[in-house]
Parts: sequence; structure tokens; C-alpha cells
Amino acid sequence: MDGVLIDSEQAWADVREQLARESGGRWPDGSQQAMMGMSAPEWTRYMRHELGVPLAPGEISQQVVERLAARYRERLPLLPFAREAVARLAARWPLAVASSSNRPLIELVLELGGLAESFAATVSSGEVPRGKPAPDVYLEAAGRLGADPRACAAVEDSTNGIRAAHAAGMRVIAVPRPDYPAAREALALAALELDSLAGLTQRAVELAGSTV
Repeated sequence: MDGVLIDSEQAWADVREQLARESGGRWPDGSQQAMMGMSAPEWTRYMRHELGVPLAPGEISQQVVERLAARYRERLPLLPFAREAVARLAARWPLAVASSSNRPLIELVLELGGLAESFAATVSSGEVPRGKPAPDVYLEAAGRLGADPRACAAVEDSTNGIRAAHAAGMRVIAVPRPDYPAAREALALAALELDSLAGLTQRAVELAGSTV
């Protein structure tokens, strides 16, 4: 969801940095990149132990989620062609969200974006043992769809997301973001790389499958 359907990585960085500095913690360069793909239990522990945020993990999570939700309600940063791409693919295949976001944020984004009805399943990495780059969230998403992961395609933008989907045995369609670019070695795992969601068509998914 983050970085694929919505342009949210900077929003995550902003609210995490704000909370870290307000509470007396640290925010060194690379903090946001280090947490990309982590589940909520993982990144809250990271903020507490690595960034020195003197709050319980549950309080860190609650404050970040509340601040992000307020920003999304004010303006949802839906990426160009997101609605069109989702509609195209949902017309042919069942879709799932496999996200590192907390469940309340997943549900809020899909509701505000008018996308909820297009997804047959949603999974937060906080609901599985390990966050990305482990494959857990993608394997759970496939299970909730009743699908073999090897028959699934995953659309990803980040290094850890691409690695997670590939480790799950899925074909990966990469749509990298210029502001938080994926590592080249991760992009090499993708069956197909697109410049934007405008190119995410049924034909593109079929093409990605034919390369596996």
C-alpha cells in the first residue's frame, strides 16, 4: 500500500521524526529507510531502542498512527493512476493488500480512497510473525485469497517489499519511487519494472508471469 497506492513514506518519516524529537529521542540520517518494511512491533521497538524514544512501544505505535490518520483525513496522498490500476486488475483477479502499515491505517486508506470494495483480503505485517523482507505477510495474503503464492503477482516499490514478495515465491512487479528508491540488487529480483501505475495493466501482469 505505502509507496504503491499512496505516496506516504515522507509522511511516515515526518511523524516519526516529530515524535522522536519531541520526546527527546534521536533521528539520524537513514532512520526512515531503516524502518521501511518493518512491522509495527518491529519499528516501535526500533524507535524505542535505536532512536531513544522514551515511550512504551504501544504508545509509540498509537501516537504515530493517530498523527498519520489525521494527515490522511486532511489529504490522502493517493498516487496517480492508483484507482485506475486497481480497477483494471480487480476486474480479472482477486486482490489483497499485504502492507507494513497498521490495520487501522490500511482500512482508513482504502475507505478514503474508495478502494475497499476492490480488495478481497487485507493483511498487516503486525498480524504475522515477521515484517518484510521476510515473506510472512505475502504468504498470509495468498492464504487469505486461497491462492498458491507461486501463482500470485506482487506489486512493490521498496527494497524490503520486493525481497519479501520474491521470498514468498511470487512474481514481482516493481514500481520504484524516486524519493525512496529500491536497491538495484532488489530490483533485479523483479520480473517486470514499471515507471508508474499507468503501466500496471492486465497485460503487464501476464507478461510478468511469462518471465517466471
